Amino acid sequence: MRAIQVKKTGGPEVLTLVDVPIPKPKANEAVVKIAASGVNFIDCYFREGRYPAALPFIDGQEAAGTVTEVGSDVKSVKVGDRVAYSNVMGTYAEYAAVPAERLVRVPDGITDQQAAAAMLQGMTAHYLINTTYPLKKGETALVHAAAGGVGLLLVQMARNIGARVIGTVGSEEKARLAREAGADEVILYSQQDFEAETKRLTDGKGVHVVYDGVGQSTFEKGLNVLRPRGHMVLFGAASGPVAPVDPIKQLMQKGSLTLTRPSLIHYVSTREELEQRAGDIFNMIAAGKLKLRIEYVYKLEQAEQAHRDLEGRKTTGKILLVT
Repeated sequence: MRAIQVKKTGGPEVLTLVDVPIPKPKANEAVVKIAASGVNFIDCYFREGRYPAALPFIDGQEAAGTVTEVGSDVKSVKVGDRVAYSNVMGTYAEYAAVPAERLVRVPDGITDQQAAAAMLQGMTAHYLINTTYPLKKGETALVHAAAGGVGLLLVQMARNIGARVIGTVGSEEKARLAREAGADEVILYSQQDFEAETKRLTDGKGVHVVYDGVGQSTFEKGLNVLRPRGHMVLFGAASGPVAPVDPIKQLMQKGSLTLTRPSLIHYVSTREELEQRAGDIFNMIAAGKLKLRIEYVYKLEQAEQAHRDLEGRKTTGKILLVT
C-alpha cells in the first residue's frame, strides 16, 4: 500500500511517499481502508519533531473509511462497517490497523469526507466550548483564526449557544467566512491591533474566554483582553510555542486569570465520552446546525503541498488527503 512516511524530522519535504505492506490486525484491532484523512497542525508538530515519535512513522491522526479485517477479540465493529477515528498515528496511508475502541461508526447521511473532517477538529471544538470552558448564552468569546478548521466550528457552536463571538482573521476573504459562520465582529489582525480593538468592542470590560490555537503571536495580548477571572484556553501553537508563563505577573496581576493547555485525547479518554462527542458532532451536521467547510482536498502523494499550504495560512476550513 502507499503511505506518507517521515524518516527524519524537518520541513514538509521530509514527507515521503513509500510502499509498505498492508498491516495485519492485532487481536484488539481492525484494519481500515482509508477513504479520507484529515490534515491538522498536530501532524506538522510530529513531522518537525516538536512532538516526539519513534522514526520512521506514518503521519496523520484523523481518518474515515471502511473496515476490511478485524482481530480475534473485536466485537464492536465488523467487516464492511463505515468508521472514523482520531488520535491514532498513521492515517496518511491507504490502510491502517486501529484499536477497535478508538473507532466510531459513521451514520448514514454522513460521507467519509465529512466524517474525516469532523473527528479531530469537530470534537476539539466540542470539548473546548462545552467542557474546557462551558460557554454560556450572553457571554463573549474571542476566537483566534476564526476562519480555520477549528475556528469556523467554534464560531458556529458559540452562536448556537447564544454567545457573542469576536473573531480574528488574516484577510478580507477569511473575515467574510467568519461572518458567514456567525461571528458578531471580525478583527483583521493584519490591519488592526486585536488587543485594542477587542477592548473597544467590549467597552474595556474584556472577554470571558479566549480560544487560542495560534499561540506565540497572540498569547500575551490575549491575556490582556480577558476580563477579571477570565479564561485563556490555549489549544494550539500554529505560530510557535508560547514563552514560559509567570503565574503572578501574567495571571494573578492581570485579574486572577485561568490558563489551560488542553488536548483532545484527554477529553475522549473513555469509550462513553468518545461516542458522546462524536455522536453530537454527527447529529449537528445531519441537522444542519454545523456546516463543514471542506475546501482543500489533496491526493495522498500531495501531502507535502498540503502541509506547506496549511503552515503558510493559505487555507480555510478543513484540509483532506484522499487515497
